[in-house]
Amino acid sequence: MKTSDALVLILVLLYINTSTEWPTHTVCKEDNLEIHYKSCDPQQDFAFSIDHCSDITTHTFNIRGAIVLRHSIKELYVKVDLIINGKTVLTYSETLCEPGHSKLIFCGKKKGEHLYYEGPVTLGFKEIPQGDYTISAKLTNEDHVTVACADFTVKNYLDY
Repeated sequence: MKTSDALVLILVLLYINTSTEWPTHTVCKEDNLEIHYKSCDPQQDFAFSIDHCSDITTHTFNIRGAIVLRHSIKELYVKVDLIINGKTVLTYSETLCEPGHSKLIFCGKKKGEHLYYEGPVTLGFKEIPQGDYTISAKLTNEDHVTVACADFTVKNYLDY
C-alpha cells in the first residue's frame, strides 16, 4: 500500500469516528411533499424508503426498511411524537411485540440479525397534515433499550 493511500484510509477512519450524527436521508421528494429522516440513535443508522410520496395519501402503500439489530426483540414498543415549532403537540404509543401477541413479523428476532422488510403498510389516516413539522419515532425493547429511532422532517404543501 502506498503511503498516500494509507494516509487517506486513516483520515477516512478518523472522520468516521469523530462524526457525531448520522446524515439526513431522503425518504421521498415530489412537487409538494418532502420527507427526510435522520437516525437519532448515536450508534446506528438504518435504511428506509417509499417509492413515491403520493402513495402515502392512499390507504396502503409500499415501504422498504433494513437494520441490523443491536438488541434482541422479545417485546417492542413504539412512541411517536408530532412536533411543531419545537413543541410536542401529539404523542402516540403502542405495544408492537409481546409474549403471545405480536403484530410484526420480526418479533422474537435476536441481536445481530438483519431485518429487512419490503411490502405494504397501512396507516390509520388518508391525509398528511399540511405544513412543516417533525415526527419523532422511537422503538424500544423490553429492557427499555433503543432498537431504532429517527426524526422525520415533513414538508407538505399538498391540497387535498
